[in-house]
Amino acid sequence: MMRFNDVVEAIKGLSIDEKQEISMLLQQYLREESRDNIYKNFQVAQQEERQGKLKFSDLLDELKGLIEE
Repeated sequence: MMRFNDVVEAIKGLSIDEKQEISMLLQQYLREESRDNIYKNFQVAQQEERQGKLKFSDLLDELKGLIEE
């Protein structure tokens, strides 16, 4: 497996077109990973809500109490 420094040095040696392609690919991978994390968090929240672990309130004092728990 390549170390980070090896990857950086390899990228430095690429043409500008190849660097732009890598940049676009990285942006795409980051977007996909971010979406996956959001979806996983959503699934966890849904499960917690089904199990009655989530508490909701529109009263400020109650919200402060919930945050402190």
